[in-house]
Amino acid sequence: MKSRLSTWAKNISPSPTLAVDAKAKALKAAGKDVCGFGTGEPDFDTPTFIKDACASALAKGCTKYLQSSGLPELRSALAEFYQNEKGLKNIKAKNIIVSPGGKFSCYLAIMAVCSAGDEVIIPTPYWVSYPEMVKLSGATPVFVEATDATDFKVTIEALEKAITPNTKLLIINSPSNPTGAVYSKEELEKIAKLAIEKDFLILSDEIYENLTYDNATATSIATFSEEVQSRTIIASGFSKSYAMTGWRLGTVCAPDDIADAITDLQSQTSSNATSFAQYGALEAMKNIEKSKEAIEFMRKAFDARRLKMYEALNAIEGVTCARAQGAFYLFPNISSFGLSSTEFCERLLEEELMAIVPGFAFGADDYVRFSYAVSDEVMNKGIERMARFCKRLREGK
Repeated sequence: MKSRLSTWAKNISPSPTLAVDAKAKALKAAGKDVCGFGTGEPDFDTPTFIKDACASALAKGCTKYLQSSGLPELRSALAEFYQNEKGLKNIKAKNIIVSPGGKFSCYLAIMAVCSAGDEVIIPTPYWVSYPEMVKLSGATPVFVEATDATDFKVTIEALEKAITPNTKLLIINSPSNPTGAVYSKEELEKIAKLAIEKDFLILSDEIYENLTYDNATATSIATFSEEVQSRTIIASGFSKSYAMTGWRLGTVCAPDDIADAITDLQSQTSSNATSFAQYGALEAMKNIEKSKEAIEFMRKAFDARRLKMYEALNAIEGVTCARAQGAFYLFPNISSFGLSSTEFCERLLEEELMAIVPGFAFGADDYVRFSYAVSDEVMNKGIERMARFCKRLREGK
């Protein structure tokens, strides 16, 4: 009998972060007191003025198809944002595509530029979906390791060694999921220079750009020069900074030819992102100062949680944790316990009803990922449970 599934379907891996979240929710539904640190999702509600704009759009009947690339007014507002707030040059609405989520934005970008025979460099630890997206395009992922010894940032020397004549694209995620690492301007300048010298493209995933701490700044690599901008695709969206995960609104800012290709791909897949949701996003862009206030409120809360969890994890014997400077994740090293990250997380969930994501999912099996986008109550319980669990492991129980 012929195989019923395609090569792509048979080779794709399910999202481990969503799997952890689903298992935790199932246990909660069964009445268990689960502390969930797995989902990369703000625990805040979407700002009211954004929700009101969406509700108003619904009431007015703004429920029809839109241009595949997105609501024209929103694309214009985003182009203005990229120029005025991020410092990019000559960005027009035609360079902007609004997609159904930041994940789909990354997927479209990869599909637009990668083919069989191409190689895509992905620094590890990586966001779980990058390698799968690359494989779906027919290209080959090439991993370059970064560890807590280098603050989870890949060195320029390691990048150079990975480059071949087939290198088509480098994926950079700063601030990073899962590590919270933020590349400095100087580090990104070296990468930009290498991209020009070796002639490859850059996918800059900037979905966490507004969530930085310790005076770190998220710099867009595309801002260094027009030459760098011409080979950079910026993927972002409203999910993380605006607490709009369920709205599924991602964005792409790309050079003309790539933007056209992404638009064509979207026209044959999702048609367009949800129409009335885009009016909510438009309100966020029209009221930048109000948006900044809402973002800053969340950022300060995340920062306090980051420091609390960072100190608590490092106080546990056998655990070491780098001090993340962005996003809302910590990525502690648990290799001293002699368990794989998957075994560690499975036992932690089973024995302490605490859900975290194994580092194996991110290409780094010595680590586990904590999302601190959780309430103080959940954090306090989780810290206690993690310490108790690690103590038992040290005692051989």
